[in-house]
Amino acid sequence: MKRKGILVVVSGFSGAGKGTLMKRLVQKYDNYALSISATTRAPRPGEEDGREYFFVTKEEFMQRIAEDALIEYACYCDHYYGTPRDYAQKHLEEGRDVILEIEIQGALKIKNKYPDALLLFVMPPSAAELRRRLSGRGTETKEVIDQRLHRATEEARGIEEYDYIVINDDLDTCVEELHAIITAAHNTPVRNEEFIEKMRRELEGEK
Repeated sequence: MKRKGILVVVSGFSGAGKGTLMKRLVQKYDNYALSISATTRAPRPGEEDGREYFFVTKEEFMQRIAEDALIEYACYCDHYYGTPRDYAQKHLEEGRDVILEIEIQGALKIKNKYPDALLLFVMPPSAAELRRRLSGRGTETKEVIDQRLHRATEEARGIEEYDYIVINDDLDTCVEELHAIITAAHNTPVRNEEFIEKMRRELEGEK
């Protein structure tokens, strides 16, 4: 039986390390594909179309919305961002698990639209550690750090909607836990309905 890919949605507080986690997971295992978003913002220096983002015009983006060609989309700071359905579908059909790194509201929209999507929330071991990581970046002002911590407080109210939480204390350990969770998710009955039905038909034929 050919294994179908799973849509894996990863969210987490800013500073929880989810970006680093996803990159390490994709580097270590070849059965994952990181989803690339389409955006209407201009490329930044060093960015390439099809690598960091698919860069499109606002008109093209609106057309994709009209054609239901996006799994999800949102508008931030006057620019649109969305996940192209065809890119994700291609990898899923090839048996790869497609990872989407998006915020909590978008994740819950995907869960409503795709009930068999797997939702994972990455958390630091403590709030104090989260503040330490945000401060350790050296790129954020105290005001920005306080804003991110305030947003984390709001986001914490939706964590119960996720399938699993993953504590990112040690990076390598966390990568292994993530891989184990996604691997196990392939064996749930809801993701194997075709195989179960096939087995039932074969058993009927054995009578």
